[in-house]
Amino acid sequence: MKNVRIWFKKDFECRYISHLDLNRCMLRALHKSRIPIWHTEGFNPHPFATFPLPLSLGFRGVNECMDVKLEDDEYSFEEIISKLNDCLPRGIRVFKVTEPVMKAGKIAFANFTLKIGDDRTSSKLICEQINELLFQDSIEIEKRTKKKTLKTVDIKPAVKNYEVTEMFDFAQLDITLSAGSTDNVNPNLFVSALFNKYNVEYDVDITRNELYNSNMEIFR
Repeated sequence: MKNVRIWFKKDFECRYISHLDLNRCMLRALHKSRIPIWHTEGFNPHPFATFPLPLSLGFRGVNECMDVKLEDDEYSFEEIISKLNDCLPRGIRVFKVTEPVMKAGKIAFANFTLKIGDDRTSSKLICEQINELLFQDSIEIEKRTKKKTLKTVDIKPAVKNYEVTEMFDFAQLDITLSAGSTDNVNPNLFVSALFNKYNVEYDVDITRNELYNSNMEIFR
């Protein structure tokens, strides 16, 4: 039995399916493709698959991954890519299969690209507002806990690095934030802080680019 990591992109209309629906979609594709995936045991066996760090609803993902176990150690990785793509919607495309190098628990940071724009506001002004917010000593925002209660958190310590670029009709923010099981900061919290500070609801498009470990090595 071999552990493998299946890498895929999530885009188009599939950006708006929940992680639970993504899980169902992938399990159905694994079943339909007849790839020799190890199944759980018990009364209702199903393909075993885990996702190291689920992607938030509405985000694009260009380097997403799913871990499975192959019953056939010699099964072709190229065959996995081809068969899965034949069974998946256009918004989910498998582009690579590898053997895992890092465990999911090693994930410590995630890099995102935020495109922030508004027809009534220049991209130069939006860049200035983003820089002003990020220059503050703290960025406090209310966050909903697992118990559905609200608490005020400071997300500034979660910012590892960032770069703001003025584009033609939007401001682009490339930002790396704490991620993983212990400290996971959603970039939507930063967007909410920006909205609250300037009382403007900008159009925002978010893509998750890469995951990293604590040494800023790309998750593999």
